[in-house]
Amino acid sequence: MLAFAHRGGAYHPEIEGLENTLAAFRHAAALGYDYLETDVHLTADGVLLAFHDAVLDRVTDRRGAIAELTLAEVRAARIGGREEVPTLVELLDAFPEARFNVDLKDARAVEALAALVRERELWDRLLVASFSRRRVRRFRALTDGRVPTAADPWQIVAFRLSPTAGIARRLAGDGFAAFQVPHRHSGVTVTTPGFVRRAHAAGHQVHVWTIDDATEMDLLLDRGVDGLFTDRTDVLKDVLQRRGQWWSARGGTTA
Repeated sequence: MLAFAHRGGAYHPEIEGLENTLAAFRHAAALGYDYLETDVHLTADGVLLAFHDAVLDRVTDRRGAIAELTLAEVRAARIGGREEVPTLVELLDAFPEARFNVDLKDARAVEALAALVRERELWDRLLVASFSRRRVRRFRALTDGRVPTAADPWQIVAFRLSPTAGIARRLAGDGFAAFQVPHRHSGVTVTTPGFVRRAHAAGHQVHVWTIDDATEMDLLLDRGVDGLFTDRTDVLKDVLQRRGQWWSARGGTTA
């Protein structure tokens, strides 16, 4: 079972307001999280930032679109009044044993991320996702399919609506490692027992975002999902430890 610290565990009481910062990811790593989730945008001068929004306004003390700002200008901003916006390279270097789930939030970031993968040989350290089918397909092409990616929206729909794994696979094709989906969307349950069975029958994992409630975590784990993203890293760790499913490279399994 993979436990993903979403934006470093954005709503953990000890670090709330510090999402996607080195402080947040250090906090998650100290809890034993080896799988860290972040988003990427590209600055005006071509630097990949670990940041969720297209603008600084919501979580920092500055304003402006990242695509229109240089790294130096972004560095003047503070998340939660105290933390700098980190670059993706800084995260990779700060947590050399961790693996990262990277959400391509910016079309301009696709080629930059692919170039970084080649430069750093990050083939096995990243799983790349995007809500945009075009972005994820472009990234797959640029990296020759060597980096694990999440299913694109069409592939998710194919597996959700098809009656069998065989039909779903014919419609969706291959080329992806996992489904990364919400439990529910617009009143529709996406992560149904049938969806999980079809995904597994086709050889794909199912990762569900973003789950912060212990009861919902138990429900999805009982359903057989392979990973959960959470902003409440404390709650997910407690649930997995209670179930004997917590695993970390730092601590091994605990029953």
